[in-house]
Amino acid sequence: MELREAADVIGRIRENIGKVIVGKRDVIDLLLAALFGNGHVLLEDVPGTGKTLLAKSLARSIDGEFKRIQFTPDLLPSDLSGIHYFNQKTGEFQFRPGPVFTQVLLADEINRATPRTQSSLLECMEERQVTIDGVTHMLESPFFVMATQNPIDSQGTFPLPEAQLDRFLIRISMGYPTAEEGMNILLRFRENNPLTSLSSVTTGEEIAATQRFTAGIKIEEELLAYIIQIVEATRKHPEVRLGASPRATVALLCASQGYALVQGRDYVIPDDIKTLAEPVLAHRLLLRHSLRTEDKQGKDIIRQVLSEIEVPAEPLSMIKGKQVN
Repeated sequence: MELREAADVIGRIRENIGKVIVGKRDVIDLLLAALFGNGHVLLEDVPGTGKTLLAKSLARSIDGEFKRIQFTPDLLPSDLSGIHYFNQKTGEFQFRPGPVFTQVLLADEINRATPRTQSSLLECMEERQVTIDGVTHMLESPFFVMATQNPIDSQGTFPLPEAQLDRFLIRISMGYPTAEEGMNILLRFRENNPLTSLSSVTTGEEIAATQRFTAGIKIEEELLAYIIQIVEATRKHPEVRLGASPRATVALLCASQGYALVQGRDYVIPDDIKTLAEPVLAHRLLLRHSLRTEDKQGKDIIRQVLSEIEVPAEPLSMIKGKQVN
């Protein structure tokens, strides 16, 4: 795959999602950066802002298998992974795969399931495999998890533990639309839901090929050092009890590569890292003065860290690079 081919795949998906989602270009770009960075996304915002609609729009855009799970307190780990059952006709035990055996998985209201069920996603999100009764089953590529949760609703919910949050490459907040966007939403949805007529514009094979291309996006050593400086600063910040982990360091690299490609480049620039630092790192910080840091506090710390670290100059190899719109 070449840069222009990858840019074409991204353009098709972005345009298709735009038929349903009004505005939110920055949110869509972050979502695509996570997809092509071979990570997973946590969509977190108040009810009614379009989290599930965005996830479904992306899933409809890909001609691959899509499954949605509504997380509830009575959901069991086996409801996700699958079970071995005794087939009376054959007289043998057979494996019935669960909904995690898909390419695009929507975990709706993930914080309504118990920690036991939440933790059943850890292996499949990190290693792309599921172990059941001592047997390991590999998941098909691409495997992309989009989870939603409402941060203001605490009744009947179970906050995601740090280990689970660390599995999400990016956390995204939708935010409220502007007045103009609100009017466009009403005009677009007043007769019917455009999601119902949305068709696929790319295949799972193209997504997997673009993910492999993203892994080769160039990044200079100066920018790798910049990533390390940012991560190290979160660990030394006086308000942070637990800073960004080594996994977070790699996540920032992968997300920056994905974002660079979404912007039409085959190389990373400092602004890519600055843009991704907050959505990649803020949800991974554990502060000293609270069990679960206020979202705003985590973001403020990342912004402070970025303001105190000198941004490296763009190397000549980047300046001479060609961008594909």
